[in-house]
Amino acid sequence: MQSTEVLIIGAGPTGLTLACSLAAHNVPVRVIDGASGPAATSRANILHARGVEVLDRMGALNGLHEQALAPLGMAMHVQGRPLATMRFAPVDGESVQALFVSQASVESGLRRRLSELGTEVEWGTRLTDLEQDGDGLTAGFASGTRLRAAWAVGCDGAHSTVRGRTGIEFPGVPVVEQFLLADVRARWDRDRSTSAGWFHRDGILLAIPMRGIGEKTREGGDLWRLMADIPAPAADERLDERQIIDRFEQIIPARAGDGGVKIRGAEWTSVFRIHRRLAADYRRGRVLLAGDAAHIHSPIGGQGMNTGIGDAENLGWKLALVTAGRAGIGLLDTYTAERRPLATEVLAGTTANTKILVGERAVTRVVRDRLFVPLLNLPAVQRNATRTASQLWVTYRKGPLGASSRGRGPHAGDRVPDLDCRRADGTRTRLHAELGCAWALLLPPAVTDPGALLAAAREYLGGHVTVLRPHEPAAEGVVMLVRPDGHLGWQGPPAAPHLTRWLTRVLGCGQAQV
Repeated sequence: MQSTEVLIIGAGPTGLTLACSLAAHNVPVRVIDGASGPAATSRANILHARGVEVLDRMGALNGLHEQALAPLGMAMHVQGRPLATMRFAPVDGESVQALFVSQASVESGLRRRLSELGTEVEWGTRLTDLEQDGDGLTAGFASGTRLRAAWAVGCDGAHSTVRGRTGIEFPGVPVVEQFLLADVRARWDRDRSTSAGWFHRDGILLAIPMRGIGEKTREGGDLWRLMADIPAPAADERLDERQIIDRFEQIIPARAGDGGVKIRGAEWTSVFRIHRRLAADYRRGRVLLAGDAAHIHSPIGGQGMNTGIGDAENLGWKLALVTAGRAGIGLLDTYTAERRPLATEVLAGTTANTKILVGERAVTRVVRDRLFVPLLNLPAVQRNATRTASQLWVTYRKGPLGASSRGRGPHAGDRVPDLDCRRADGTRTRLHAELGCAWALLLPPAVTDPGALLAAAREYLGGHVTVLRPHEPAAEGVVMLVRPDGHLGWQGPPAAPHLTRWLTRVLGCGQAQV
């Protein structure tokens, strides 16, 4: 029977990001997926700033900028009248912003990086069984083969086999009964410099110009993503591609007031109910969940891929330390403690926004049309909406590894901005360029000899520690240890015993049971 240290089930953005993180930490990993090969359809079509930042740290961003579009604005219409244009402003003080790029392109970049790290996805390998015991777990596949692993991570989506076999509850509620989605080729005499949304008494219609494979710009193209809610289906109703296109040819004139649109064909269609669901826990024994296997919510706002990638990066460095024997099992419980509250917040936000935009009740439509949509013209509202979507605000300050100290930040658990730094040899770099699989020890000018601090960090964390000197230190005389995911782990005086005490406490984590 073959064996590995970590088995990842699911080769979407979440599973691939986790696999890249573990492989970069030299953890033996296998990645399986029941599909016969990579998906060619776009599916998610926006990577928000935090996702861009993570892929950059992973070394998986090369080429994505050339395949992507800059963030679009969205022209909002109520009963056919343009009322507001929501612009996606750059986040103040940040060097990254969202990219309109297909999930297929994101996955391709991650697979390329994973291959560089010596690991390939095993396609056509469907998980059928997963059993835990005192020493690890055994996975069974449809082919009849079996595999031993120390850990398994379910990144296998909303209908997760891993979650089902593990017995983790996945409670939730429906948000919208039926939504249509289609990427279509259409002859449409419409400005492609912005997306558009129409709010009608019958429901919402969204149209997003997209760039096809090989196309240099969206201007002059004919590829559009269409989304619309429709009444709940009959119990036995199943819409095929032709029926979905026919529905959109009816919806566009009714909701957008434009009867001149001709849809020539579809590249991808989908019919789905929007649910809000959240796993009761992200770990049971030696099995963990990430991405859509742990949480699902409305696609409006494009938070799904971003949140899953964030899960993977948070889990990656922790699982790497545990598998190397440098941290106790309890460190993995901080994964749920840090990421599940964020998912709760994201689910609440996407649900509220979806209900407002869809406007199923008359009073909701009045609030939407007369208050919510006009407010989107305000620059302050646009800046806040862009930052909220970016997830650059994420903090773990209230988690078990954080510190809710008063005063000016950053505090333990906060994301550290991409600081301008110098390496030990004096060459310039950026903080986030040195992370990914490494910790960063940020030293103030007063510390001329970092030997004792570096030795203490490497004794506990291994060789994945780099020394940097920020161009503008956060506080005079304070040393900072930044986690591989860009969050502040520890800060304190330049004395090795202080750092050692923190590392002992965090990596011990109570030695919780498997």
